Amino acid sequence: MTELLSPELLSQLERVQLRTRRRLAGRFAGEHRSSRFGNSLDFADQREYHPGDDYRRIDYALYARTGQLFVRLFEAEDDLSIRILLDISASMGHYGKLLQAQRLAAAVGFLALTRRDTVTLHLEPAGAPPQRFAGRHAVTALFRRLEALTTAGPTDLRSAAGDLLARPGPAGVTVVISDLLTPSWEPAIDRLPARGGEVTVLHVLAEEELSPELIGDLDVVDAESGETVPVSLSLDSVRTYREVVDQWLRDAAARCRSRGAAYQQVLASTPIDEVVLRGWREEGVVR
Repeated sequence: MTELLSPELLSQLERVQLRTRRRLAGRFAGEHRSSRFGNSLDFADQREYHPGDDYRRIDYALYARTGQLFVRLFEAEDDLSIRILLDISASMGHYGKLLQAQRLAAAVGFLALTRRDTVTLHLEPAGAPPQRFAGRHAVTALFRRLEALTTAGPTDLRSAAGDLLARPGPAGVTVVISDLLTPSWEPAIDRLPARGGEVTVLHVLAEEELSPELIGDLDVVDAESGETVPVSLSLDSVRTYREVVDQWLRDAAARCRSRGAAYQQVLASTPIDEVVLRGWREEGVVR
């Protein structure tokens, strides 16, 4: 079906689903388990019977023991609105970051579409309006769109978040996939939870960015602005650089989580199977 995800991984993804931590009501009957009550067969709780309640939900076994009428409540199976905000700026075009981001977006989209959730793909820089996908049959179209992406231009995640928030639709889940190599990521993450839904940040980076091995006099070129900056790297300066990066990563994780967003750092070199099947479970992205 796609070069992004193996058939084996797609088969495994069919057995998991996106996790939500809040009560997010969908608009249509779907296959995503929500935390509100509905018509599925999974028992969740019970409460006292009130006139007008469906008599078929009365717990007659409990009535026989206690003489009191209670109705059984079940977990709802709702659709979700999934928005993927994908960074395709120039900085994502290095060290395999775009390919990893494409794979992450494909995995999120597949999880949603196979459960009849809707997916909207927002690109930054945009270049074109967001594209909406719905239903399992749309998986191929989503994958083809992702495979065709290339990187170019600067990043303005704050503007992208504003555009996303201005569009109508239910709260749902927003998944940000970016290297966050722009000051605008912080106000973006501050704003996105305002919609009332959930936010997950997949922070895509490369080993070469976290721990450079170069020493000596170099000309460093900003991938997005094209600006060239001469630098001189010694062992001490590289060590300081790594300390600054480590602190930045800790701050990024803390900033996201303080806003109620899930956060996962993803290396471009990490096999996608390991990221989505183990890492996402550990971070609570899927269950």
